[in-house]
Amino acid sequence: MEKVPCMISTKDLDYLTDIFNWNYGAYKSAVNMEDELTDKALSKCVRKVSDLFMNNIDTVLDILDGENNE
Repeated sequence: MEKVPCMISTKDLDYLTDIFNWNYGAYKSAVNMEDELTDKALSKCVRKVSDLFMNNIDTVLDILDGENNE
């Protein structure tokens, strides 16, 4: 969908909430794992994964912001 409608249904909000919560939990796990890794290559890979999760979180927040989508 190119443009987010002005009203988001309850079903859509539940879906966005699930997406946000899943990505936030995965992001926290990746960041905690990265802090414990000693292998630099593996740490770099986990950093890329955590950046992907954060990008997904930002996308959901942008959708919920609504005003900036026009």
